Amino acid sequence: MDMIRVARALTELVPINFAIHISLVLISLTIAILIGIPLGILLSRNKVRVTSNIALQLLNTLQTIPAFAFIAISIPLLGFGYLPTIVVLVIQAVLPIVKGTMVGMLEVDNKAREAAKGLGMTDMEVLRELEIPLSTPYILNGIKTSSTYVVSISTLAGFIGAGGLGVLISSGIAMLYPEYLFIGASLCAVIALTMNFFIEKIETKLMIKVFGSDD
Repeated sequence: MDMIRVARALTELVPINFAIHISLVLISLTIAILIGIPLGILLSRNKVRVTSNIALQLLNTLQTIPAFAFIAISIPLLGFGYLPTIVVLVIQAVLPIVKGTMVGMLEVDNKAREAAKGLGMTDMEVLRELEIPLSTPYILNGIKTSSTYVVSISTLAGFIGAGGLGVLISSGIAMLYPEYLFIGASLCAVIALTMNFFIEKIETKLMIKVFGSDD
């Protein structure tokens, strides 16, 4: 391993591209959460249950398309750089969140809903006080899956001029510098593990709050 290359990567390439990678991950995941949870709630309702399977099939189909193909398709419309990468990341990240939310909502016992309404709670209060808390483990599981997708797919940003840790990977491939490849891939793994750690911590705290136990 060439330590000069390692030093150059760590001092010149990593700081800015690490920050860009983090911003890509956080922005796209936030947008996916803001879209995915309400959509999952909507698709779990009896009134639209018929269309939910169609929507899920569409999302499943979109997710089977390789992320690089999505980026290639978006370039004529959105150009190179940051925006097409965000669009692709959101599309890839939203499905697990929608699925997790739907499953969580459908797992809530209808008797519990009826009992809550019998106490005079409105539909919105039932959603806020009962359904969402009980669905939290499923929703967070979807977010964990999405975060893994986003961190890995974000590396493609380096190939289309958006920056990120993919710059180290693409540069390492182009110049045959294994040090760049190793550093880029290692930092991606660190980001994924760190996000998973914090999401699990949040999940634990929410479960204690909802169920009153840390068992």
